[in-house]
Amino acid sequence: MDDRHDQEEIYSQRIKAGKRTYFFDVKATRGQDYYLTITESKRRQNGDDSVSYEKHKIFLYKEDFMKFVDALQDAVDYVREELLTPEEVAELDRPRDYDDRDQPRPAFDPNRSDDIY
Repeated sequence: MDDRHDQEEIYSQRIKAGKRTYFFDVKATRGQDYYLTITESKRRQNGDDSVSYEKHKIFLYKEDFMKFVDALQDAVDYVREELLTPEEVAELDRPRDYDDRDQPRPAFDPNRSDDIY
């Protein structure tokens, strides 16, 4: 049996960003060990006018969550403080309408037509 089918998906959120979509999925192993998968899915138009999706996935285990969050925050802070103009920072800080972010939804449903895992 494929191990991927043994994993329980607990939480999923999708963020649309242009031609890319990001999925944040919390899963559990059979032993209730939790981890996060971050998937980038990029829509590609093929030469024959068909569409395919290029996907890249990161597996992040619970013992590394805080190290990951800290490193991501450090990188974002560096860009904001060292590389962006005050105008660009103000644009980033502008309140957003989160239409491009889906509300958290139940686990993956293979019958949903809008899932592009």
